[in-house]
Amino acid sequence: MSTLSFDQFTKKIYIKTTIEKLFWCWGTAEGIESWFLSKAIYTSPENHVRNVSEYVQVNDNYVWEWHNWDGQEKGSILQTNNLNFIEFSFAESCKVSVRLAQKDNAVLLTLRQYDIPTDEKSKLNIHFGCSNGWTFWLANLKAYLEHGILLNEREFDLTKIPSAGFEFVNI
Repeated sequence: MSTLSFDQFTKKIYIKTTIEKLFWCWGTAEGIESWFLSKAIYTSPENHVRNVSEYVQVNDNYVWEWHNWDGQEKGSILQTNNLNFIEFSFAESCKVSVRLAQKDNAVLLTLRQYDIPTDEKSKLNIHFGCSNGWTFWLANLKAYLEHGILLNEREFDLTKIPSAGFEFVNI
């Protein structure tokens, strides 16, 4: 087992679907909005807004918005092969990579978030917060693709609860 540290973490999950469908969920605005975000806008380096069904490309920028969170995440696509791998900047200075590998009748999704700062605030908000967040969102993705249901809270407005992101498990 590799040494655990606060500057990175890995999350894995088997999902019974195709690599193509799973990559669509990560590589297009339409796909990522189906299970994860309320809004995703991708723009090319030339500032052309990509169509929601168009796959992202290296050096695209993004603006993401979530259900039940008033903020935005802005970043860029660092790498993609538009098949089974994507990497993007995330949470200020971090990077997230997603790898997909066929394993029998399922796809093994491996998410790695790294280059996490190790100051106390980042340990709490990025390492702890993102690690918990990705655990939920990957389970939500599995529920969506295997059973057609979404587990994230869309009915109740949690934006007025300051600690909602730390207390609610489905935000």
